[in-house]
Amino acid sequence: MKQLPLAMRLRERALFDSFVPGANAAVVAQLQALTAGAARRTLTGVYWLSGPHGVGKTHLLQASCALAASTGAKAAYLPLSQLLALGPESLEGWHEAQLVALDDLAAIAGQRDWEQSLFRLYREVEERGAVLLAAAVAPPLLLQFSLPDLGSRFAAATLLPLRPLAEAGQREALRLRAHLRGLELPEETALYLQRRFRRDLPTLYQLLEQIDAAALQAQRRLTVPFIRQVLADRSGRAAE
Repeated sequence: MKQLPLAMRLRERALFDSFVPGANAAVVAQLQALTAGAARRTLTGVYWLSGPHGVGKTHLLQASCALAASTGAKAAYLPLSQLLALGPESLEGWHEAQLVALDDLAAIAGQRDWEQSLFRLYREVEERGAVLLAAAVAPPLLLQFSLPDLGSRFAAATLLPLRPLAEAGQREALRLRAHLRGLELPEETALYLQRRFRRDLPTLYQLLEQIDAAALQAQRRLTVPFIRQVLADRSGRAAE
């Protein structure tokens, strides 16, 4: 990927192939088409991903940037919550990007200096015929933008709502994540994790990382008894 100023590093596993779409298959297909269109400069516009925490917004933004870069296009992933410390000027200098992905819009909503910088970026993207992807938990009309022109423009964006995976989809996502780490996660083990812990993917992924590290050290398979042991040891250390 050709680097742009202050480009944020993409996660290696944040690809379309590593995303289980579930009920979001149509949104995923549209993002893939948008990314290809941005690379060929045949598609433009503003699109807004919304959905609860852990539904995959960041993954899909980064997957779109990775796919664009693989075709030779210039893409920029800008996680606004992480850029706050750098100031609004971090949104400048992206005039070459054919795809701009803005993550966590709620982080800057209501901050006029940030909104003015974002409005300039919006206008630049619009004028050169690029694609702008934005993401937040809520749709744009529910964010408290202090700059009316910015709020009205985002309100006109094409909405791409995302829905959480059903339990079977979560298990599929866990098995895929384990496979990408070189592990085999049996169905009964995935079921155990779902029943024992919060059924949201960020929590389950974090558990999988901890279990993976323990399995690597012990050279053990991911069986239910082994995971019980790992979690019991972790609980014991936390209580010390």
